[in-house]
Amino acid sequence: MRKIGSYLRPFIFLIAIIVLSSAGRKEQITVQPPVKTPNVILILMDDMGYGDLECYGGFPYHTPNINKLAAEGMRFTNFYVAQATCSASRSAILTGCYPNRIGIDGALSPISEIALNPDEQTIASLLKDKGYKTGMLGKWHLGQRPPFLPLHYGFDEFTGLPYSHDYWPVNYDGNPSTDMKGKARWPVLRLLEGDTPGKEIKTLDDAATLTSLYTNKAVDFINRNKKNPFFLYLAHAMPHVPLAASAKFKGKSNEGLFGDVMQEIDWSIGEIMKALDANGLSNNTIVIFTSDNGPWLTFGNHAGSTGGFREGKGTAWEGGVRVPFIIRWPSQINSGTICNNMVASMDLLPTIINSCGAKQPVKKIDGVDITPLLKQVPAANPRDEFVYYYDRCSLKGIRKGQWVLTFPCMSQTYKKVTAIGHDGWPGKYASDSVRLGLYDLRTDPGETLDVKDKYPEIVKQLSVIADRYRNEIGDDLTKIKGTEIRPAAKVTEFQKSPNKE
Repeated sequence: MRKIGSYLRPFIFLIAIIVLSSAGRKEQITVQPPVKTPNVILILMDDMGYGDLECYGGFPYHTPNINKLAAEGMRFTNFYVAQATCSASRSAILTGCYPNRIGIDGALSPISEIALNPDEQTIASLLKDKGYKTGMLGKWHLGQRPPFLPLHYGFDEFTGLPYSHDYWPVNYDGNPSTDMKGKARWPVLRLLEGDTPGKEIKTLDDAATLTSLYTNKAVDFINRNKKNPFFLYLAHAMPHVPLAASAKFKGKSNEGLFGDVMQEIDWSIGEIMKALDANGLSNNTIVIFTSDNGPWLTFGNHAGSTGGFREGKGTAWEGGVRVPFIIRWPSQINSGTICNNMVASMDLLPTIINSCGAKQPVKKIDGVDITPLLKQVPAANPRDEFVYYYDRCSLKGIRKGQWVLTFPCMSQTYKKVTAIGHDGWPGKYASDSVRLGLYDLRTDPGETLDVKDKYPEIVKQLSVIADRYRNEIGDDLTKIKGTEIRPAAKVTEFQKSPNKE
């Protein structure tokens, strides 16, 4: 037995080595460094329509950097903003709520009596609690003075304008306005650094510096925070009127001022992507590119394109609320993918927050996590309903699946010739009476053929769902006050007084 044991001793030793080394390898495999939380860059254009990009069928100017962004990520064809106007749309993006749930509507002017309530949690505040560095550049439009500026909603730093750059005492031709019932009533427009007013924006040449200014500061923010997880919200001023392009782009597109502006925007996206590459951040940075609403068609050749959808900004039709949406995250999203599922701007908050491992808001929101769509989970469909609100709180339509049901109301329209302007001047606004109607977006994306008589059961189904939204978040058309709404902040008399410097 001793002899046999001596023969076996080398084999036992060898087995022991194998077991020990395997155990070491097992420990090496299981003890992985934690997955690094992603950076997030949210780029929001102003009044850019569904048909304004080459990758969405736009022409004849070129947007190669945005094309590349789409080719390296996922492009959505059914993305909706909450309302087709500036402040309401932006509040939905940052809070994950329909604007009327949180008391926001329209476009807040320099003398508006309301602002986004600081009690609402935003993408910035939730990520800041997670340890993110947070920055905002560009147009805020959710409150014009402290304490209703970005630093009070979770942003560590801010450079930009408190509202749209057409709220200034300058006429459509770029000269100072003398109409005290018109633009002359607005205060001097100043850039803000945090809460502090700075440089005046008083000419079209000044406005032409905004795209480059925000781009350069975006690159600087990325460079400074490359070792920290960060959230950057870049809300460009363009292509909202008054259009303005810098000297290096003006006249270069051969497609008018709108083409020049779009090509400068495309340059901006390219600079941001180069900064991510240079800092080794591209693979784990979520880049989102979208718009706050459809084109302001009343400005004619200074407006963009809806890509064939009905009407535009200021309406509850597809042209007003369906916009481009591109998301790129190389480590998680397959390149060159297209998603045809319905998604809304309220969905950005829960999706970003979950992706970054932060805590969701305490109060009720309307957004849903669209991660299953990003990962192309078969049969995933996190959102199958969307309601079209406009004015203060008027429920003008509802979509479920391929169907859109419109409710009787009055709507702004661009169909009349007088509604279209030229070379920076707006046309006259016109209105149209909307009837109860049912449209099949699969076969009629332009909403031209009312088929309610052929599908009464669909009308009934959508009407029942609409009543649920009316009871929860209200409807001025049927005089229903929602049971689950929260108030906007009230701006004091001092804060709402324009600064006539």
